[in-house]
Amino acid sequence: MTDPETISTYQSVADEYRELHADRTGVEGIVERFLTAVEGVAEEGARIADVGCGPGWESATFAERGHEVVGIDLTPNFLRAAREVAPAADFARMDMRRLGFESDSFDGLWACASFLHVPRGDAPETLETFRRVLRPGGVCLLSVKHGDGEMSGDVYDEDGRRFTLYRPDELRSMADSAGFTVESASVDATDSWVQLLARA
Repeated sequence: MTDPETISTYQSVADEYRELHADRTGVEGIVERFLTAVEGVAEEGARIADVGCGPGWESATFAERGHEVVGIDLTPNFLRAAREVAPAADFARMDMRRLGFESDSFDGLWACASFLHVPRGDAPETLETFRRVLRPGGVCLLSVKHGDGEMSGDVYDEDGRRFTLYRPDELRSMADSAGFTVESASVDATDSWVQLLARA
């Protein structure tokens, strides 16, 4: 997430966002796919980066499964909430385009509804950063909005969020170019989200 208006919107609606998206049943399937893949790499105590962690829902799930979790976000109110929701995880304020982690330091990287806030021009380099911090064979899961071009937020009053939309083939090609081996890239049943699973 890089656009100041996007960050400002999330900062101002953090509590409302938590209420609106508290039901996580919609992502349970991809959470399980991701964890199954990660646990195939590191059976116990995998190290997972939750990139754009929001209020920390998935950070909590990953930690409850016994994994070491580091969540990052640029929205202070989200990080505050995440520390309450997932007390076993660690959190830091960080731009996903410039991850301040050592190379080969994670078994999994989860970026659900967060990478889509990166401007398209910064996306290839961001994916290279994701690839850098993953250990060989490490798992990356991206979930982004399906479509072409960009769109603005329309959920909240004075919604300043910006979203970059993707088609599966475009996202697959970008991940390939960043050095990933893509296992799947497809549109979900609602035709609203593209989900990519790849390995470093």
